Amino acid sequence: MADIYIVGIDMIPFGRFPDRSAADMGAEAALLALDDAGLSITDMQALYCGNMFLASKMVGQRILGQIGQTGIPVVNTANACATGATAFREGVIGIKAGLYDLVLAVGVEKMGKGLLGGGDRTDGFVEEGAFGSKTMPATFAQIGMEHHRRYGTTFEQFAKVAVKNHHHATFNPKAMYRTETPLEMVMGADMIAYPNTKLMCSVNVDGAAAAVIASEAAVRRLGLADRAVRVRASELMTNPFNPIESALPDFSTVTRNCAAAAYEAAGLGPNDLDLVELHDCFATAEIVHYENLGLCADGDAGRMIDSGDAALGGRIPVNVSGGLLSKGHPLGATGIANLYEVATHLRGTAGARQVEGARIGLTHVVGGGHDQGSACVVHILEKA
Repeated sequence: MADIYIVGIDMIPFGRFPDRSAADMGAEAALLALDDAGLSITDMQALYCGNMFLASKMVGQRILGQIGQTGIPVVNTANACATGATAFREGVIGIKAGLYDLVLAVGVEKMGKGLLGGGDRTDGFVEEGAFGSKTMPATFAQIGMEHHRRYGTTFEQFAKVAVKNHHHATFNPKAMYRTETPLEMVMGADMIAYPNTKLMCSVNVDGAAAAVIASEAAVRRLGLADRAVRVRASELMTNPFNPIESALPDFSTVTRNCAAAAYEAAGLGPNDLDLVELHDCFATAEIVHYENLGLCADGDAGRMIDSGDAALGGRIPVNVSGGLLSKGHPLGATGIANLYEVATHLRGTAGARQVEGARIGLTHVVGGGHDQGSACVVHILEKA
C-alpha cells in the first residue's frame, strides 16, 4: 500500500484566550498548516476536526465558515484526550481507503481553569467537565503509588519529570509556560494528590493545531517531497475488559496494546526511536509510560529519569516540547500538537530544542474515565 504523508503542520501558541472562539483558533491553526504546505482550503477534499467539549456544536463546519465553505465532507470527533489524534487518524484512513488525496485535520479546545474547565464562552455557552476530570488526579496518584509499591520509585524521581519537561519548554516559543522549576520548587509546590504536586499536573489551556495529510501520489504531483513526513503507523485502541482492573481506568494495558500494534505496523521497535511525545498528563503518567511504550524495561523508569536518558541530549528524549506539564493540554488539540512537535524535529527545524539526527519519532495520547472506557492513539513518523 502507498505511503501517507504529513505535508503541512503547525499549531498556535498555547495559552488562555477568553476572547477567542474554538472556531477562531481552529481556523488560525488550519491556515498555518495550509501555508506550511503551500496549499489552500480549495485543495482539501475533506476536513476532520477534533474537539471534546463542544462535540455537538459542529466546530469543523464553523472553521470552514472562516476559511472557506467549499462543501467538502466534515467529520467532527470527540474521544477524550485522544480527540485530536483520532481526527488525524481518520484523515489517514480516508486517504488509505482511496477516497481522498489531500485532507485537513484540525484539533482545537477551549479550556477553563481548574479541574472542571471546558467550554466556549465567546460563543454564548459553557459546557463543563464532561468526562470525569475530577477523578484524574486521584487515578494518577494511585498509578504512581502502585509503581512505587512494585519498583520503589520515589517522590523525587516523579518530580524530576516535571523539572525536565519545564526545562524543555524554555526552548519552545509555543509552550504556555517557559519557566525553569528546580526540583525543590516542584517537590514543595501545593500537593494535589500524592505524589503529584501542582507543578506535576498538566496545564488547562486553550489551543489548536492542524495538519495537511497527503497520499504518495499527491506528494509527487505537487512536488511536496521536501516538506513530507511519512506516517509509518497510526493505531487506535480501547481497553479490553479486565474484571480485576475494572474499578479504575487501565491506561497501561491500552497503551501497551496500542504501542505493540504501532511497532508491528511500522516494522520498527522502541530502539529505533529518536524522540517521543507521550501523554504526561501527570508526572506519574510519564514514568509508567516509559515502560508501557517499551522505552525501558519494567521497573527501570525511575532509573531512566535519573540517568537523563529521557532529557534533550539523552538516549531517547521525551516531551522535548515541554509536554502537557508545561506546553499545556487543550484536549482536542493535544494529539495533533504532539505530531507537530515530532514532525518539526524530523524536518530539522526545531531550533534550540532540536534532537540531532532525528529520523523516527513516536506520539502517544491516552484518555478516558473509569465509567467511560479509554482511548489510546499511537503514531510513528519517519523523516521522508
